[in-house]
This record gives sequence, C-alpha cells and structure tokens, in this order.
Amino acid sequence: MKKIKLIVLYCVLTPIIIMSILTYNRIRNIPKTIFIRQGEGISKYSFLSFKPYESSNSRNKVNLKKDKVNVSILGILPVKTVDLQSVPKIKLYPGGQPVGIKLSTKGVLIVGFSDINALQGKVPSPAAKAGIQIGDSLVKVNNEDVLNSKDLSNKISKSKKEQLYLTVERKGKLIEKKVEKIKSEDDESYKIGLWVRDSTAGIGTLTFYYDKDNQFGALGHPITDVDTGTILKINSGNLINSSVVSVRKGVKGTPGEIRGIFINEENPIGKIYRNTICGVFGKSTVSMRNSNFNKPLEIGLRNEIKIGKAQILTTVNGDKPEMYSIQIEKLFDQQEPGPKSMIIRVTDERLLNKTGGIVQGMSGSPIIQDGKIVGAVTHVLVNKPEVGYGIYIEWMLKSAGIL
Repeated sequence: MKKIKLIVLYCVLTPIIIMSILTYNRIRNIPKTIFIRQGEGISKYSFLSFKPYESSNSRNKVNLKKDKVNVSILGILPVKTVDLQSVPKIKLYPGGQPVGIKLSTKGVLIVGFSDINALQGKVPSPAAKAGIQIGDSLVKVNNEDVLNSKDLSNKISKSKKEQLYLTVERKGKLIEKKVEKIKSEDDESYKIGLWVRDSTAGIGTLTFYYDKDNQFGALGHPITDVDTGTILKINSGNLINSSVVSVRKGVKGTPGEIRGIFINEENPIGKIYRNTICGVFGKSTVSMRNSNFNKPLEIGLRNEIKIGKAQILTTVNGDKPEMYSIQIEKLFDQQEPGPKSMIIRVTDERLLNKTGGIVQGMSGSPIIQDGKIVGAVTHVLVNKPEVGYGIYIEWMLKSAGIL
C-alpha cells in the first residue's frame, strides 16, 4: 500500500516539477524589452499576463508606444517587470549587396608591446611596465587628442618631458598612466614600446536601407581587431561600393571567404557612425535600394519568426544579390542584444556548390521569412560550413536607433 501511494505521489509530482522547471526557464528568458505590433497581443507568452506597472486595467494588449509592465503567471503570481514597446509597421529595403567598410579608430588601439634597444641595452616596454594593456585605446598624450599612429609618434618625439601622461580607454572607462619615454639606438627617436593600429578595412554585406532617414545597417556583428578581438571604437568610417571577384569555398575546419574589390573608393556611399555588437550603422549619401529587390519589406518580430524554411539574400558573384533557401533550425530567447539569435542551415544546392555554405564576407545578408526581414547572417560554424548563426532584426534596429 505504501509503495502504491509513493508511485501515485511520484506520478502526480513529476509532471508538476517538470512544468515548473519549464515555466521558470521561459520566464527567466523573457527579455527586458519586448517589442509587439501596435494593438496586438503577445501570443508567444500567452501563459503570462502583462499589466501596466501602476494599473491593473489592461491585460495582454498594450496600445501605448512604450510602457513598463508587470509580468505574472495567469494574472496571480507576480514574476518580473519589463518594458513593453509597441512597434509601428516598419518597412526596410533589403540589402544583400557587397559593401566595403573602412574604419578609423578613436585614438589608436594597443595591439602589442616591444622592447627598446637603448644606450643602456635592451629595455622592456615602458608602456607595459606602466600598466597599459593590449586592447586599450590610447586617446590622449599629455592631455592632447591622439589622431592616428603617426600623430602618436610625433607627440612622443616632440614632448620635452621624459615622462608622458597617457589617457587610455578601457572597458568604457578613462584611465591615466605615466610612462617614461626611451631613446632608441636604432633610429635615434623616442619610443614607449607599443605596437598600435589606427584603421581597418574589409568586405561585408548590407542588411537594410531605411529610406525615411537614409539609415543603413550591415554585418550583424561588430568589427573587431584581428589581433586582440577588441570591438573597435571608431572615430569615423566609410561605406564603399564593392564587387565580388571570387569565392574560396568553405570546407570542414576551414571557413570560406568572399573576395571583393572596392569600387570608386574616393566617393563613399555612406558614413559609418556606430560599430556595435549588432553590426555597423550609419547614414547613406545615395539611395541604397537594391536594383534586383527594390520593394520595401516589413520586419518580422521575434514572436513571428518560426523554425522552418526561410531565405537569405546575398551576393557571390559581381554586385547583384540572389535569393537562396535556408532552414531556421533554432531560435534563442536572448535577454540582451547579440549576434547569435538563431541557428540557420543553408539548404540551397546552388549556394552549397558555390561556397560550401556560409563564408566570410556574407555577414549581414538579410534573412527573409514569409516576406518579412527577420534577421541577418552573422557567423559560420567552422566544422559545419553549411550551418551558422543569425541575428534578430530587432537587435539591429535597436542598435541603429530605429526601434
């Protein structure tokens, strides 16, 4: 009899515990800001109730442009408070065309240290000794802005003081350091033992063009320094017309690559103002409507994206984008913006034969499902070149300031 009771209790409690764990995980993964279409409910979170923060008169529908709401289970058990933001119908022109990207950093980026051959022998890097770190951005010398690497050399050489006061930016904070300069026996110039970088350039893919204020977004992930992995803090940047000249096919263990050239480099088509975790953004100086796909498309919010068939718009030859079939295999509930929102798989034989799947330079290619732009390609899995990641279009539009 006792065993029967235990079995009954086990059968009753097990599904309750499982449901509680699943419910907890879904609640934990509700983002801090939820975007919904104006006047619509939140079907994805139908097991929860959303009520205005200081009122209890509304349920599941919020018509305000932005509101803070309480989340509760079945309107009874309070869970958390989130920002609920209703979104008007936003239409974007899809990209898919290759673009050249040239960035100048804010100050100079520290990428390495070097010893100095001095009169007294080899001297370890004074900058490293003073506490400068790889990945720091050196923005000032003796309280004067550093424009580029040449400007830094000039400021070090021309300073009449043996000690320099350096200002570096590290993780968003400004830090002051005193560094002794050393005269090099190699070229008779003064040095502080740094390797720096002040610019970068490459090929990517345009994601969208928003004609209402000429904004654009590309890449879907940040531009980082090749040596340090640091997200580059930019002073200025240009978007340039480009054309694909060849493709190195991706294979297991070796990612492929789109090779392109800049066209009319002296006449940029846009200015880049932001390099964020969700891509690069700026304003165009010309219309960026895609000649092959020149009709604007609505955006697809997270709760509208489905696991299943979709397409990407990308260019693997010349400058004319084409549509290719993919499968969205997994969607992630992200708390914060980031470039890995979904897992996608290339299924189109044409693209697989040409590139092997997703290759470098394809980042930013818009993902389209049910006639809506839902995201952009961001990364490839090195050991599975046909599989990669995509970012939600919401995150890109939020970084751009459109949402």
